[in-house]
Amino acid sequence: MNIPIPKGTFDILPQYPDPKDLWRHSDLWAHIESVIRQITSDYGFKEIRTPVFERTELFTRGIGETSDIVTKEMYTFLDKGNRSMTLRPEGTAPVMRAFLEKKLHISSPITKFFYVSPMFRYERQQAGRYRQHHQFGVEAIGNNSPEQDVEVIDLLYNLYNRLGIKNLTLHINSVGNASSREKFRSVLQNALRPHLAELSDDSKIRFEKNPLRILDSKDPSDKKFLASVPSILEYLDEECRDNFETVCSLLKAIRIPFTTNAHLVRGLDYYNKTVFEITANELGAQNSIGGGGRYDGLIKSLGGPDLPAIGFGTGIERVIQTMLGQDIEFPAPPCPKLFIIPLGSAARERCFCELQRLRRLNIAAEMDFSGKKLKNAMRYANTINAEYCTVIGDTEIESGKLELKHMNSGETRTTTFEELTKDIIDD
Repeated sequence: MNIPIPKGTFDILPQYPDPKDLWRHSDLWAHIESVIRQITSDYGFKEIRTPVFERTELFTRGIGETSDIVTKEMYTFLDKGNRSMTLRPEGTAPVMRAFLEKKLHISSPITKFFYVSPMFRYERQQAGRYRQHHQFGVEAIGNNSPEQDVEVIDLLYNLYNRLGIKNLTLHINSVGNASSREKFRSVLQNALRPHLAELSDDSKIRFEKNPLRILDSKDPSDKKFLASVPSILEYLDEECRDNFETVCSLLKAIRIPFTTNAHLVRGLDYYNKTVFEITANELGAQNSIGGGGRYDGLIKSLGGPDLPAIGFGTGIERVIQTMLGQDIEFPAPPCPKLFIIPLGSAARERCFCELQRLRRLNIAAEMDFSGKKLKNAMRYANTINAEYCTVIGDTEIESGKLELKHMNSGETRTTTFEELTKDIIDD
């Protein structure tokens, strides 16, 4: 029976002969995740893992009922207890749920999380966008200072730099607080009302429910009218304006170039004050590789204390595809230090014992279990990029001497079972 993989999903495997599928190679994913774990450690963020599905209410309350995620993209189902559940479409709301449920704010005034998790959204598949995608995100809770905003932005920007990604553009904006947005809401509606009939269907719906989301529209007909609307930055109150100016000043101080983009609002309803996005050019029109912002009211809306918070998310698929598009060289995958080929039944047990001895010394080693012909076994050693190979039969066991072959150079040298470990480590 041939049961195909669901549309919009993919396998991550240790080999892909077709170069166009290289971004799904597990060694590339392991490299990205190792850099993520190092940089989050450098910045003091700790890992959190939440369930793949949550109660649907968490997302409708947390993300916002007018967001595209809630209205169009969630995988929602009734469980056997007739409760509405949803596969996790984004990472922030589940982290906040865990934070509140475990009362973590009581034990520490500042909490900094990171996660690397699959997310699920029913959307049209295109470059870098899949129905199951994988996201690296951080959430910093408890600090409302501009320095916290810039630390989070710097972490993401620095991650891309460590991975070697070039041609980055940081877009930054402030969507202010509730009073600032309320003032701007009426101004925006007045500016767009004469063109209401010509707006996209989505923007017509948003016009009354959440007009700021129209600024995020990718529809060409909407963009034509958005080009002339006022900037939200003109309607910030003094506190929000000072905050945004400090964020911009700090970015300049640490030499992160940025572009102020007054139309940037991000796709989730919970954002306020600082929002940001980082783009690269390798993914076409959908060129954002990561972004986020501040969401000071979210924890309170979920029934918790009124704590400030900021975070971001970046899709690992998009990161890898951007790196491949820029011809960035990935580190060589780990390979066996030694491949052992036994000749005959007596040698198999001795070789197997030697194999386990090497592994217990943290030396990567493999052995031919198949009993295939010597030529085929040597070919397999080349396939897995073993650094050395040795063939062990009755003669080698009796004499205690081995021929150690360097697979790249073809050079051979004689060693002993006792000296084998030292020879392959000291090389």
